[in-house]
Formats: sequence, structure tokens, C-alpha cells
Amino acid sequence: MVYNPTAIKVPDASAYERKVAGRQTHLYVLKNNTGMQIAITDFGAHLVGAWLPDRKGHQTSVIVGFDNIEALGKQKSYYGAIVGRYANRIAKGKFTLDGKKYNLFINNGPNSLHGGKDNFSYRIWDANKIDDRTLVLELLSEHLDEGYPGNLKVKVTYALTDNNEIVITYEATTDRTTVVNLTNHAYFNLNGEGNGDILYHVVQIAADKYTPIDKTMIPTGEIAPVKGTPFDFINPERIGKRININNTQLKFGNGYDHNFVLNRRGAHFPVAVVTGDKTGIKMEVYTDQPGIQFYTGNFTPGTNLTRGNVPDTMRTSFALETQHFPDSPNNPNFPSTVLKAGEIYKTQTIYKFSV
Repeated sequence: MVYNPTAIKVPDASAYERKVAGRQTHLYVLKNNTGMQIAITDFGAHLVGAWLPDRKGHQTSVIVGFDNIEALGKQKSYYGAIVGRYANRIAKGKFTLDGKKYNLFINNGPNSLHGGKDNFSYRIWDANKIDDRTLVLELLSEHLDEGYPGNLKVKVTYALTDNNEIVITYEATTDRTTVVNLTNHAYFNLNGEGNGDILYHVVQIAADKYTPIDKTMIPTGEIAPVKGTPFDFINPERIGKRININNTQLKFGNGYDHNFVLNRRGAHFPVAVVTGDKTGIKMEVYTDQPGIQFYTGNFTPGTNLTRGNVPDTMRTSFALETQHFPDSPNNPNFPSTVLKAGEIYKTQTIYKFSV
């Protein structure tokens, strides 16, 4: 197909107005003063899309999404979702907390992934659009929801700034000790949604180390150096340069699907920078989290028709999910994901776009 960067537009709100599990769903559009727009639905708190001008002034869709809520609800790849309670994998769906064993739903080989079968990406969130720049979504996850202890109150705020920043703030409280690890699972193509693979995107990740995985994609517990491996993105490198080399870790992930241990974190230093080779659109990621999952769309099935009826074929998008490490509840040497009653879980991630 011939890519037309102006063909993929913000979905009509009516395409996201449906009754799901007896509740009405909606689409919310945020706009800034520089021509950027983002769209979010209260179904799964999905970030449905983002549109901004490229270096030629063409309005470009940089987040892969769907034309309507029916198509979004059918897919199983978490496009743009807020996932939880625990983003990424927990080995064999089991962990022990305060001497008590908990069993989670197994939905990814032998493991639990992204919070289980009925995770946050399938819930209807309570939404409050504060203004044209800000949307607040809230959710109550009850005690033993998907096996996790504690009544967890979650609040996610999406904000769009005039610096073309998507600011996502996560907050949570619990009435008993639990584990929490929230993230957004947006899939990006900075050359424009539907415009081929992402193998010539250039990536830089500020991480000297990463967490190797076993064949079920669970961390081994080791924190290993990236130097001398295909996981070294300290200097900018094309995604596709080493993705198919003979490497056990790349075979386990079918490409990049690994947690990188960030060198530093905060609002002043980008932990990752990606540039689209065709549009010149650059995305910088800022976070206060200790890790980031770099995923190169290795398991997207090609059976989902994304916006414009484009199949989601392998490696046509990538994700950078800010997070605590996978399987942290079973690895005491990893940063803790424990949240106790009276404590406040709060974290923020920023995706900043420029040309």
C-alpha cells in the first residue's frame, strides 16, 4: 500500500461510545497549542492515538490504534492500555508476601502477564476531563482481584503539554500490603502508523545493564552488562541492525522484549530516545521508574486490523514500557514493588515528541 500520512485521523467519538459490561464507554481528545492531539478511552484507559506534524508539516499518527472500540476490545496485545496490577510477567503466577502465598491467573505460557485475564485494560474506568489538556481516570481493584491482595484505588492522569509531551501520572493506595507495577503499553511507529516496519528507527537507551530472561521470558535474577551484546544501546543504533543475530536472549524474546536497568531517572534526563528515519519525528522518554521494557512487536499476530485496516504484522511498531522489573516479587535483589497500607504509589512517565 502507498502510505498517506494525512489518511489516518483522530477516530470519531461515536465509534467509542458503546455499552461494555453494562457501562457506557467514551472517547476523550486532548489538544495543545502546537497542533498535537491525543485520544484516550475510558475502556482500559487506553491511549488510543497521538497525532502531530512531521518535518514536512504532515499530521502524522505515531501511536498504533483502532478505528472503533469493537476492534480494540478484540485484540490481545494491550495496544495503548494501562496494564496492572502488575505490568509484565510474574513467574508461574505465584508470589509470597508477608509469609502468605498468592496465586495469580496464568495467561502467558506458565506465567501471569500484565495483571491476569481480566486485567485493567478490560475495565471501564471512571473518567473526568478536567480541561482540553488533562484527563483523570480512576479505578477500584478489589481485594483478591485476579489473585492480588488488598483493595487498590488507582488514579491515572493523562496530560498534554505545549511542548508535545504526553505526561502520564500513576497513583495508587491500598488497605493492605500488596504489589503494584503500572505502565502504559502504547505501540509506536514514528514514521507514521501503518507505514512499514520500525527496523530503521534509531534507538538510544541509557542503560548499562539489563535483566536476561529464560525461555519462558522470566528474568533469571541476573543483572547483566549490555556491553558487547546486542542490547547495547548506550550509543544510538538502528533497531534492526542486530535483532536477527544468533543470540540466545534474542531467540528467547523473538527479538527485543527485555527489561533495561536505567542508569538514572527523573524529569531532567531522557532514559530513551527514538527517531523515525522517514519523518524525523523524535520521541524522548522520561521516567522515575528503575526499568524500561523495550519490545519490538515480535509477537503481534498480523490478524488485528489497526486504523485504516492495516494488519499489525510483526515489528511494525515498538513499545517502551516504563516499569519496575518483571517478577520483582520473586527476586529480592530487584527494586521492591511492595505497597503497604498508608503508603502512596506515585510515579510519572513522559513521552516527548519533536521534529
